[in-house]
Amino acid sequence: MASQGSNPCVGTQGASPAVGRVRRLSFSRLVLLVGVAAAVVAVALSPSHAASAAGQAWAPFVLVAGLLLVGIVAHEDGLFDALAGAAERLPGGTTVLLLVLLGVVAVVTVLLNLDTSVAFLTPVLVLAGQRRRAPALPFVYGALFMSNSASLLLPGSNLTNLLVLEREHVAGAVFAARMLPAWIAAVAVTALVMLVCNRGRPVVRPTVPRRRVQVGSLGIAATGAVAVLVLVLRQAALPVLAVGLVSVAVRRLSPRRVASDLGPAVLIGVFGLAVALGTLARSWDGADRLIHAASGWETAAVGAVSAVLVNNLPAAVLFTARTPPHPRALLLGLNVGPNLAVTGSLSALLWYRAARRAGARPSIVTVSLVGVVLTPTAIVAAALALRFLAPQHL
Repeated sequence: MASQGSNPCVGTQGASPAVGRVRRLSFSRLVLLVGVAAAVVAVALSPSHAASAAGQAWAPFVLVAGLLLVGIVAHEDGLFDALAGAAERLPGGTTVLLLVLLGVVAVVTVLLNLDTSVAFLTPVLVLAGQRRRAPALPFVYGALFMSNSASLLLPGSNLTNLLVLEREHVAGAVFAARMLPAWIAAVAVTALVMLVCNRGRPVVRPTVPRRRVQVGSLGIAATGAVAVLVLVLRQAALPVLAVGLVSVAVRRLSPRRVASDLGPAVLIGVFGLAVALGTLARSWDGADRLIHAASGWETAAVGAVSAVLVNNLPAAVLFTARTPPHPRALLLGLNVGPNLAVTGSLSALLWYRAARRAGARPSIVTVSLVGVVLTPTAIVAAALALRFLAPQHL
């Protein structure tokens, strides 16, 4: 394909053949097998360290599983489609539509985890952009970029939040108050970059009017319940999982449908990898010495690079066997850093599949072309916001 210029907002929309050949089942099995094998080796080599690592990691995974279950019910009840329909009926052009939809992505990410956001809202943004004949990039890639950037605010918004700050034992409201300046900055920069990619587009009304969706009350009630639990409780994992399981049972969703959307094999596999790397971090002090020698700015950079190299979840476990000196700077790198490349977060895989199912042709090259501009800008803005508005928490 011919080059389309140096503008990072103009990337190839062609799918990567390598990624295109990866099937969901084979990937899930691979992650499961590797994770379980790694955990078994860790237990065999150092049972006490493996038990300590599992004790650190289990609650975040249980919490995310509960949030994903609630997200499945909310999707089934039409909550996300209704939000998208309301956005499409707003007056104005693609700029207004894009801003509103990015706001929806940010809110869903905060309340129901970034995996829920990319899985269920990516098709919404793709189809909304297509109806307005808008440029593909801000609508297709905006779902991924905003989900990563907006995952800084609540403990359950991203697994890394729980892993890095596991020892603080504070309620979600306290966590949110400390991270709010960084979250606002990261979200604002992400929205601004997406708006630049959408600049100069005319007002185009939808080619196909979107029908109004009847929203079920169960999805709204479950979403509200888990939001309150995460904000109020210090350890919300088991209560949130209970809400998710009860919601799925009341909604009478089939186990096959739930398993397909939840991806338990990937969750179990990644948990096994977390246990293995947590065991390594407790047996080898190299990662600990690196993170303790780094300044706040350097910690954010280490987090971003590590996320791209080994994925942000294993990187979070690797650097948190002991309390890091700059935990929130580490989170900036681990959460926003994955916008540099699709290797940074498992949510990128969910995004890629969801975009293709909606008829888009996402490109892993384009993610990095935009990410190389977006990621350092968002991290620096978020770090400066913390430094000037909450210096004690950087």
